[in-house]
Amino acid sequence: MAEASLASLMSHVVDNRGRTCPTAETGFPLIATNCVKSDGLYPTFEKVRHVDEDTYRNWFRGHPIPGDLIFVLKGSPGEVCLTPDPVPFCIAQDMVALRPDPEKVYPPYLFAALRSDRAKNDILNMHVGTMIPHFKKGDFDRLFIPIPDEDDQRAIGDAYLTISKKIELNRRMNETLEEMARALFRDWFVDFGPTRRQMQGATDPAAIMGHALPAAEMPAQSGTGSAPGTSTTKPLNAITLAPLFPAKLGDNGLPEGWEMGSIGDHMSIFDSKRVPLSSREREKRLGPYPYHGATSVMGYVDDFLFDDIILLLGEDGSVIRPNGKPFTQYVWGKVWVNNHAHVLKGTTFSTEQLKVVFDNVDIAPFTTGAVQLKLNQKNMKSVPLVVAGLAVHAAYDEMILPLFAKIRANTEENQTLAALRDLLLPKLMSGEIRLNDAEAVAE
Repeated sequence: MAEASLASLMSHVVDNRGRTCPTAETGFPLIATNCVKSDGLYPTFEKVRHVDEDTYRNWFRGHPIPGDLIFVLKGSPGEVCLTPDPVPFCIAQDMVALRPDPEKVYPPYLFAALRSDRAKNDILNMHVGTMIPHFKKGDFDRLFIPIPDEDDQRAIGDAYLTISKKIELNRRMNETLEEMARALFRDWFVDFGPTRRQMQGATDPAAIMGHALPAAEMPAQSGTGSAPGTSTTKPLNAITLAPLFPAKLGDNGLPEGWEMGSIGDHMSIFDSKRVPLSSREREKRLGPYPYHGATSVMGYVDDFLFDDIILLLGEDGSVIRPNGKPFTQYVWGKVWVNNHAHVLKGTTFSTEQLKVVFDNVDIAPFTTGAVQLKLNQKNMKSVPLVVAGLAVHAAYDEMILPLFAKIRANTEENQTLAALRDLLLPKLMSGEIRLNDAEAVAE
């Protein structure tokens, strides 16, 4: 099979390296290398800075256009993502935007080829630096890409891109579903929308409940996740929900009959069951079960501690997200958990509702430590919670559990799709799988 250097396949490279970009509090998003990860189709927005309009227009040497490949040079060299349409970001140093020449290579094929094990290994063997790995732009001439015939390039590129787009669609759907659950929580338990709308004169059930029902007219469900058996047994709609909400606020500023409580009274903590593993022990126990840390999966082991839906909340390390909210992980199935995360389950209401509660909490006042933030059990238990009564919390569970069931289904489908994509790619590139098989996958 023919080969060509990465440099020879380019029509243009957007390179803003070597210059520190002036930033602003607001403006156009400026992504960093941490935003480019090979498990996603497009860059994410994590710890994003901004640039003002003048900087965007006059400081940069160039900007990515839709379809460019965002390629990391420093820190995690070789990580690559696509540029979406429209382009919602600009890039600075330590990464480049590669614009393939369609006369020399099919762009989706090059995207897939750069994510192949071969390309990753070649980059690993060429990058320099021990503390901070760095792949030089000058080495693009030394990074060779296999170039099959045009039909095979299209088959491979389209198959890889089709699966990746489905994964991205599921991921974005999950973000929307979670935001629907959070929006409903804010309306019911933060803004007290149904009560305030009654105080403003609303009497019709639909007007009382407003437009914050993510699953209006949804039939009642007895729990698709970890609800503690609090089904309302009635169809969930404005007519059945409106009577659950008081018509005015009490002296405590909450809807009448509601009170302030602490989150610790509504969850179980399983931290005592955690058993830490050293990195060497993890390597010896390599297996199929996820090993979770404070913010993400750290690896996989051959045994599991927990086998149910749980919520993981960071205890040590990066406890707080940039928006002040804590790192939470909604986890199900067989998992191992290290000693840098709290392991929680809901009691009086579902673990899914518990997650949404924490998603709406500014955790900063409850953390300790000047250098490394820590959220201990005592402070975590003291996080305030609006207690509305079992009927309201049960109704909220009925509304959100189908959303989280879909999140779980999408996530599990993505795991299957990613495994299929990563299994097929080397077989497609080596010719082990025929062209018509690749087209069937893309279909």
